[in-house]
Parts: sequence; structure tokens; C-alpha cells
Amino acid sequence: MQKKLNIQDKLNIKLPADPIVENTRRQVKEACFSYVTPKKTAKPELLHVSGEMLDNIGLTVDDAKTKVFVDVLTGNQVLSNTNPYAMCYGGHQFGNWAGQLGDGRAINLFEVEHNNKNWAVQLKGAGATPYSRTADGLAVLRSSIREYLCSEAMHHLGVPTTRALSLSLSGDEVLRDVLYNGNPAYEKGAIVSRLAESFLRFGSYQIFAAKQDDKTLKTLVDYTINYHFKDLGKPSKKTYLVFFKTVLDRTLDMIIHWQRVGFVHGVMNTDNMSILGLTIDYGPYGWLEGYDHGWTPNTTDKQFKRYRFGAQLDIGLWNLFQLANAIYPLIGESKDLEALLNGYHKKADEKYLEMMRSKLGLMTETETDAALIFGLEEILQLTETDMTIFFRSLSQFSSNKPLKGIDVVKEAFYVMSEVTGEIKTKWEAWFQQYAKRLIEEQSSPETRKQKMNAVNPKYVLRNYMAQLAIDEANKGKYQLIDELFQLLKKPYNEQPEYQKWFVKRPEWARHKVGCSMLSCSS
Repeated sequence: MQKKLNIQDKLNIKLPADPIVENTRRQVKEACFSYVTPKKTAKPELLHVSGEMLDNIGLTVDDAKTKVFVDVLTGNQVLSNTNPYAMCYGGHQFGNWAGQLGDGRAINLFEVEHNNKNWAVQLKGAGATPYSRTADGLAVLRSSIREYLCSEAMHHLGVPTTRALSLSLSGDEVLRDVLYNGNPAYEKGAIVSRLAESFLRFGSYQIFAAKQDDKTLKTLVDYTINYHFKDLGKPSKKTYLVFFKTVLDRTLDMIIHWQRVGFVHGVMNTDNMSILGLTIDYGPYGWLEGYDHGWTPNTTDKQFKRYRFGAQLDIGLWNLFQLANAIYPLIGESKDLEALLNGYHKKADEKYLEMMRSKLGLMTETETDAALIFGLEEILQLTETDMTIFFRSLSQFSSNKPLKGIDVVKEAFYVMSEVTGEIKTKWEAWFQQYAKRLIEEQSSPETRKQKMNAVNPKYVLRNYMAQLAIDEANKGKYQLIDELFQLLKKPYNEQPEYQKWFVKRPEWARHKVGCSMLSCSS
């Protein structure tokens, strides 16, 4: 395996390391990472592996069947000439500065270059690090299944994301309090190996700004530009501004994709924001079942709903403000940074309307589009309406039969009997507006349907689906993990053999733990 991997470590060679090598919880100074050795597990077992990601790093399915593969990707063996490490970063959590955070349960093994692309290979749940605080650095099977499936599902939906290579059992039991209600229980321990070009986060830069360590901050920003934003040129004050603009644009594009598919991250803390604009850290995430701008999947956020679906674009800007504050010392003046931040809302509005037009099959722009789109969003929230089914079904709508619109999307309504009276009247009026707007388009109904179905997925990883796979896995049955993995590789295809997954959330899952709201418990 090692002979086939083109290991080209950079971060732990080019950036300053923590001089202390003992694995003790501590405040780390003037360092971007700390060396750490993964914890050996009792009885590692590979449950699933992504063939696509094996290929992306230069390995084969046969390589994944070897003992060394399982041992390395569960932390039981460290490849020679590699030096695993945990990264140092800080962050704002729910709007408050939390100080040093860091990789508390993630350990970076090495970096691989293959087909002109860099992949950092990381284990999640492989033991404690200097950043684990009071935690054990481990992960359980339920959260690991969710991260493994979601990483790959998001990629195939076209959403920028970290990736997942493998899902393994550790053979250890891990104590967790799922609902933080004082009832901990032992669960199966698991490890996900996840990959990305880099796992640097907004908080990676914030930590040095907070400590007024401009030297290490500059070293890290220069490294980021030199290795991950090479096209920007040599680091300078001007380059730092372009760097920030690029991060802003990537972050905005990522969140627009979230809104397009109805994904809610759940924990948009600055330490969970990738500097590359990738979706990172799949904790209490969820997809909208009923279309609701106020929904959050995070029990911790239940009261204030800071990270609700409808706030994600605004939180993206708030987080970018924090990043701008962090890199400001390298630039020395705020005017240009403020101009970029002040332009965010205009960009966001334009991109959002463009995205919503694509969901409605509108290829041209008119002045009435905003009213049509926002009018639809208001009506969608009058009664519980499944977002995924609604937009997928809408491609069947005919502008020649506007009064048949409700029939076209009726499977999206959770309680059809509620679509009466004033609500029914509003729907009929909207469908008539939509029909009139479609007539202004030049494309054929078939072309419109194809384009709509290319941006409106038929299948997403609903929480109840992941929970079913988790329940089966807890019984030692892992077939459903693979079924969902295969299904979600082609989310825009009809896949009639998987039609059973194109349904609304079942009623039994409405309030079931793991199917509605989730905690940050690993």
C-alpha cells in the first residue's frame, strides 16, 4: 500500500509544529499543529469503502482488502516516514469566541498527490489529541455512518464537500450521552477516514489573530496561498485581499448549493467553515422535510435557531467578517475588506435568484421573477410541504394546465386536506403566474424538465434513511449502508429500483431521535 501511495506531506513540514510531543491537553502556542499518534483499537473491521476515493488516491479495491489498509485507516498502524498530527485552530461557537479548539477527535495521517491533486487523509474518531479538552477523541457508529454517507452524497449532488474513503468499526465500546440529558450509554465505536485538499478552517487563522501572533498568522496565510490558491500569485497585501475575495466567493457558492438541495448544516461555527469553501464536519445536519426557513436539525440550537435553514446565507457573511478580522493585521487597512463584505448581500441575492430560477426551469430573467420566487416560498410554508418531492414533481407541470398544478405536486403535501380554502386559492394563483412565466420561455417542456431534474434531486439522505441504516448496523447488519451509498451516487437519476426512497418522511420518524433533531454527540 505504501509503495502505491504518492505521499507528499506539506502542512506538517512547511508550517511550525508544537514543540511539545506528549499527548496532554494544553494550550498550544505559535504552532499550527501538534504531532499525535492514533489510538490502537481492539478489533478493527472495515465496513465500507468508496471505490471512487480509492481511485482518487491511487489505490484499488484489492488494496482495500489488505490488513495494512484496515490497520492504517483505523489508526492501528502508522506508515513509515509519516508523522500524524492534529491541527490547531480556534473559533466562534454560536456567536461567541471559544478560544482554542483544534482537532479534538481528528488525526491527519499524511497527504497524497495523485493525478495532479492533493488529498489530506484524516481519521475521525481515532483517539485523543492535545485539543480534546475533556473528551476522549473517539466517535460512535451512528455519527460515523452519517458522516460517511453524507460526504459522498453531497459530492454527487454537486455540493463542494470533504470526501469519505472508508467506514470502520473500532471494536471498542464508547460512552455517549446522545441527548445530553444525563443518560449516557455505551455504543459501538467507529472511525471514518475522510479526505480533502486541506482541512484548514476559518478558525485556523482566527486563533493566531486572537493571540496577536502575526508572525505565525502570516506564515499560515502565505502557505495557504502558495499551496491551495497558487493562481493568485506571490503572497502580498494585494494578494491577501484577492485571497479573501476568493474565499468569500467559494463560501457563498457552497451555501447557495446547500439552499438548492435543502441541506441544513446545523453547526456553522467558524471552526466548521473550510477555507476552501467545502462542506465540513457533518454533525447534526439534516435535509428539509417540510419546507421551513426556520428549521434547524441541532438540538443545541433549538431555542435561538441561529443556524436555521433561512439564516445560512447571513451566517456565512457573519463568519466571513470574523475571517476578515483575523487576516486584517496582514493588510493593515480595512477599506477594501469592508467593500468586499458589503458586496456580499448583492452577490448572494443575485446568486440565490439565479439558483431558484434553475429550480423552476427558468432560463431567462424578468423583473417579475423575484416576486414569483418569494411568493412560492411563502406559500410553501403555509402547510407542511416536502421540499425535495415538490421541486422534483414540479418538472411535470404543464403551462397549458395551470389549474392542475396542485395535482402535479400533491405527493409533496403531508396533509392534503389542509390544501383547501385560502391556501388552495393562493396555490392556484401562483400556478397561474408560473404558467404565464413559462410561456415567456423559449425552451420546450421536455428541455425544461431535463434542466429542472438536473438541479432538483430525486433522492437526498433524509435523516430517517440514515437512522434506518444506523439501526440495522447496530444489529450487525450493514447492507443498508451500501444500498444508500449506491442510491446517493446518482441522486438526479430516476432509479426506479429505489423508488421506495422517493417518499415523504414517515410519521414514525417525525419525533424519533436521529430522525428529526440531533445533538452534537459523536
